[in-house]
Amino acid sequence: MSNRQGVPRHHLLTVLVENKAGVLARVAGLFSRRGYNIFSLAVAPTDDERFSRISIVVDVESAPLEQIVAQLDKLVNVVEISELHPSEAREAELLLVTVGADPGERAQVIQLVGVYNGSIVDVGQREISVMLAGSPESLDDFEELMRPYGIVELQRTGRVALPKLGSRASAASLGRGLAAVAGSE
Repeated sequence: MSNRQGVPRHHLLTVLVENKAGVLARVAGLFSRRGYNIFSLAVAPTDDERFSRISIVVDVESAPLEQIVAQLDKLVNVVEISELHPSEAREAELLLVTVGADPGERAQVIQLVGVYNGSIVDVGQREISVMLAGSPESLDDFEELMRPYGIVELQRTGRVALPKLGSRASAASLGRGLAAVAGSE
């Protein structure tokens, strides 16, 4: 999403943090105290049990990106902060949606689920629940196609992302690195 001048309004930050109790609360609290708007937030452990990765899509109209990064970098448990440019990242999101699907419409809904490589996870007499993973844009498109059938409930996970293969060196590292954690142990 861009503003009127064509400058991206949302930026994707990945924040590697120590996997300790309260870290997510401190990160969220920082955004709350400063009045920064979070568009999307997802967190999970990494392959190294000492660390978790937080993917934050930030709204830079609520505060300059540099200010957000500087404040994040002050948090003790933050190991590394990177901004991922959409052209250099693989982004994904998960969507669960329950839509109305009378017997006459059910085949159409099932066909659309197939086109988007989704899965039907529950079927009722007049509703179908669907799970779909993909790029945020493809989930937006699928969601719009489901609206005419009547969305009963919808939940999205928020974006997660990693650098595209071969672009890891070009991902903008904005904060401390792993060497800072290694030195503190």
